[in-house]
Amino acid sequence: MSGGGATGGGGATGGGGATGGACPFTVSRSLHPDHLWIWRPNVYVDEMDRTWLSITIETEISLQVLLRQIEVSRGEALQPSRLPPSRLPLMWQLYPGRRYRSSDSGFWRIVYHIEINGVEDMVLEQLPDP
Repeated sequence: MSGGGATGGGGATGGGGATGGACPFTVSRSLHPDHLWIWRPNVYVDEMDRTWLSITIETEISLQVLLRQIEVSRGEALQPSRLPPSRLPLMWQLYPGRRYRSSDSGFWRIVYHIEINGVEDMVLEQLPDP
C-alpha cells in the first residue's frame, strides 16, 4: 500500500518577524518517497532514482535516521547478504499516517521532511512494536 502527500503547511516558507526576512528553509513541497531501497551501506535509492544518504541517530529512548537527498556516486549495488550489519532496514515503503513500513515489518514515523537550499532532509523515527 502506498500513499503520498506533501508535508503539512502547504509548503510555505517560515515567517519573517519584524524585518520581513524569509526563513532559510521550507517544508518540502515534494511528496515523500514511496519506496527507499538500500543500494550500499548508508545509501538508499527511491523510485525516482534519487540517492539518499543515511545517518543513524541512536539515543537511549529511540532510533532515528536522517536521510539527505543528494546525488552520490553509487558504484555497484550490494546484495543484502554482502551488506554489513545495520539497525536500518533494507527497504521502507510509505504508508498512510506519515509513516513508513520497513522490510522487517516495523514502522517508522516521519518526524519531518524539509528542503534547505534545494536539498531535502527527512528524519524517520522507529516506532515501538505494538
